[in-house]
Amino acid sequence: TEDRAGQWDYDLLVIGGGSGGLACAKEAAQLGRKVAVVDYVEPSPRGTRWGLGGTCVNVGCIPKKLMHQAALLGGLIRDAPHYGWEVAQPVPHDWRKMAEAVQNHVKSLNWGHRVQLHDRKVKYFNVKAGFVDKHTVRGVAKGGKEILLSADHIVIATGGRPRYPAHIEGALEYGITSDDIFWLKESPGKTLVVGASYVALECAGFLTGIGLDVTVMMRSIPLRGFDQQMSSLVTEHMASHGTRFLRGCTPSQVRRLLDGQLQVTWEDHTTGKEGTGTFNTVLWAVGRVPDTRSLNLEKAGVDTSPNTQKILVDSREATSVPHIYAIGDVVEGRPELTPTAVMAGRLLAQRLFGGSSDLMDYDKVPTTVFTPLEYGCVGLSEEEAVARHGQEHVEVYHAHYKPLEFTVPGRDASQCYVKMVCLREPPQPVLGLHFLGPNAGEVTQGFALGIKCGASYVQVMQTVGIHPTCSEEVVKLRISKRSGLDPTVTGCG
Repeated sequence: TEDRAGQWDYDLLVIGGGSGGLACAKEAAQLGRKVAVVDYVEPSPRGTRWGLGGTCVNVGCIPKKLMHQAALLGGLIRDAPHYGWEVAQPVPHDWRKMAEAVQNHVKSLNWGHRVQLHDRKVKYFNVKAGFVDKHTVRGVAKGGKEILLSADHIVIATGGRPRYPAHIEGALEYGITSDDIFWLKESPGKTLVVGASYVALECAGFLTGIGLDVTVMMRSIPLRGFDQQMSSLVTEHMASHGTRFLRGCTPSQVRRLLDGQLQVTWEDHTTGKEGTGTFNTVLWAVGRVPDTRSLNLEKAGVDTSPNTQKILVDSREATSVPHIYAIGDVVEGRPELTPTAVMAGRLLAQRLFGGSSDLMDYDKVPTTVFTPLEYGCVGLSEEEAVARHGQEHVEVYHAHYKPLEFTVPGRDASQCYVKMVCLREPPQPVLGLHFLGPNAGEVTQGFALGIKCGASYVQVMQTVGIHPTCSEEVVKLRISKRSGLDPTVTGCG
C-alpha cells in the first residue's frame, strides 16, 4: 500500500487536539499540506467534559495558574494593611465567582483553537479515533456515526489522563481528579489530596490559599524526580502556611456517610496503625496514564512500553511504524510538559513537510512547579549531578534570601532559597539551577537560555544583577556548600 501516496484523504492526520497535536497540525497546514485533526474528550468518571485544546488549556496549566493567582492575591490582601491600605480582614473568597471566570477564559481558548484551525484550513473532527490499519483511522462521533479517514502521515498526540487507584474501595465512586477540580460549580470544602506529585501539591497549595482546610496524604517522597532538597523546602513552606501533611500513609477505603461527607480510612506505615478522617472532597493526584486505550494501536503495529503503555519513539518522534509518529505526554521517556510537546510538534511538521532536519532537544528543559512558593528549575538536580559526575567533581553554590516585598509585612522567608549546581573544574559549567521563591517561572526562563547556551559559573558571576529583585540572587551566588559558610544573604551586596 506504500505506493498509494497521493490517494490518501490527507497528507497529515493528527489524533489529539491538545497543545502538541494542534501545533503540529497548524505548522503542517502553514507549509501547504492537507491536514485533519481528530479530537474527542471522554468525560471523566464524574462526568466532567471540556472542549478543544487538551489538558493544558482545559484541566491543566491554564486553570491551575489562574487559581494559583487567586490564592496569591489572598496573601497580598493580607499584606496590604502593612503597606497602608485599609482593608477589613478577613476577606471572604467566593469559589463560584472564581470558577466561573476561569471557566469562561478556558471556553474562550477552546473557541480560539477552533477558529485557528478553520483559518488555516485544517479539518476538525470531534470523533473518537481508532486505527483500522496503518494508514486508516475510524472515527466515531457522539451519536455513533462513523467515518473513515486515511492519511500519508499520522501523528498520535492523545496525551494522558489522571490515574484512579481503582484497587481502593470507593476511590472511583467518590473521588475526583484534576480533570474535575477546575470545573466544580461549588467549593470543594474540606479536601483530602492524595499524592505527592506536582499536581497534588499545586492543587493543595491553591485550595489552602483560598482558605480551605486541606490535607495532603503522601505515600513516600514529594516531587519525585525533582531536586529533593528543593522539594522538602516546598512542602515545609506549605506546612507552615496551613496545609496539613500525612506522610507515609496510604488510603484503603472511601465511603459516603449519611450527611454526605466522605470518610477516608488509611494505613499509617510509620506506626502500623489505621487512621480515619472525614472530608467533603477527595482529590486523587497519584499520577497519569497515557490515553491510548481506544486507539487500537495493535492494528497499526505501533509498539508501546509494557510497563507504562506509553508509545515508544526514536529521536525523530517516529514509532515502530515509519510514517506514524507520536509526540507529547503519550510518549515514553518524554517530559510531560506543554512547551516540549508544542516544540516537538512544530519541528516534526517542519521535518515532514518543510525540508528541515532539526530534532527536538529534550536536554535542559526548564519548568516551574506553581506551589504557593514557586519552584523553578532547569538542568540537573543535585542528586543527578552527583550520580553522573561524582561528589568530588560537583560544586553547589547556594543562598537563603529574603524578597524585599516580604520585609514590610514581616513575611517568613525561611524557604526562599536558590542553588546552582556546577562542575567543579574551571570555568565551572552550570549543570542545574534551582530557584524557590516568588515568580520562579519568570526568574527561571531567562536563566534557562544562558544554561542552554552552556553558561559557566564564571559567566554568571560576571553578569550584573538588577536591583532590587529576587532574580539577582542567582548572579550573587558566592557561597559553596563545600565551604560550610552560612549562605544567608544580608543587605544589598
